[in-house]
Amino acid sequence: MRPLSRLLLTALGFTTFVWPVAAKNFRLILAPSDVDRAGQVIAFKLPADAPKSPVLRNVSGRSLALQTDPDGFTRFIVPSQKARESLSFTLAAGASGPREGVVATPDRGDLKLSVAGQPVLYYRLARDVVPRADIKPEIVRAGYIHPVFSPSGHLVTDDYPSNHPHHHGIWTPWTKTSFQGRSPDFWNMQGKTGAEEFVALDRTWSGPVHGGFTARLKMVDLSAPTPVTALNETWQVTVYDVGGASRPVRMFDLVTTQTCATADPLILPEYHYGGFGFRAAGAWNGPGDAARYLTSEGITDRIKGNNSRARWCFIGGPLKDGAFAGTATLGHPENFRSPQPVRLHPNMPYFSFVPQILGEFKIEPGTPYVARFRFIVADGEPDRVHLDAYWNGYAQPATVKLEAL
Repeated sequence: MRPLSRLLLTALGFTTFVWPVAAKNFRLILAPSDVDRAGQVIAFKLPADAPKSPVLRNVSGRSLALQTDPDGFTRFIVPSQKARESLSFTLAAGASGPREGVVATPDRGDLKLSVAGQPVLYYRLARDVVPRADIKPEIVRAGYIHPVFSPSGHLVTDDYPSNHPHHHGIWTPWTKTSFQGRSPDFWNMQGKTGAEEFVALDRTWSGPVHGGFTARLKMVDLSAPTPVTALNETWQVTVYDVGGASRPVRMFDLVTTQTCATADPLILPEYHYGGFGFRAAGAWNGPGDAARYLTSEGITDRIKGNNSRARWCFIGGPLKDGAFAGTATLGHPENFRSPQPVRLHPNMPYFSFVPQILGEFKIEPGTPYVARFRFIVADGEPDRVHLDAYWNGYAQPATVKLEAL
């Protein structure tokens, strides 16, 4: 209809009618690969002519939760995809029913992330929350993850352990550094030359598929005449609801982005730890088999495995009630110097991914340093095949094809 004709009809009291675009159903296909994949986070653009509130169902008719995010992508979780298996889903109108999913809530100085009402992890917000009165003020801090729980509720991390009270669950300061001619140590805060400090919680979200938060930290050089921030850091943590897995897991991602706060680089000389740390539960403290390790290369001896390169590393062990639990930390293939070397401590339940074992590097002004990790927390002994599948799902998620039905 021409614009003038439309105006005349409107003036005479008529309105034009635009026929609605009929919603279509779609088939969503995940391409096969030569490896098993688990815990895939699949993202796709919802077609304009898809149903307004679609439901995704697999070939058995089971519905999978969908979540459309601010970036315009819709996401869902595929618990498992076998090697050379193509998976097909139907995207259609329907009602999927209520789903609690992942919820982020404040909780007494922490941010709590829960799945289906059960706590998965806490992020420390309040600096003055300490477990004992003998904690020295210079190592009191916030801005780290602890506690972390297995699906059955077993604690798998530690905080302010008595033999190394500057260790905190999951935390990310650098150790041996050079900055403006000085040598601040942001890891060993008891030395008072450097500190990693929490700045602010910028965003939290909840949803049927995932929930999480973004937060800001900074690494401060305390050895300067006046304290100066060397690095600004952003954390993005995303917790997923992995429903339908053959073996229950808790799965979450950590993406850290570090940028220079001045015109000077942070130089990281060759060293044997720092940059990322995981301190496991106190029940596994001690030498020998108190803590059980397994790397992606099949290494279980913590002495032999130290400084080896690995795509993922598991740490866990037996608990007092006869149970067994632990966490595998998966390093993304895009991480610097991937697969990164690991520090497996000889007598403490602790490990670190350590790219600086391979030699000095710098974090330069204008070039962010980004590190990505995924955590798989489970009850029971670690299974290398199972964890390889999770790494494949993280590193090489399936490509998606949409077909109108």
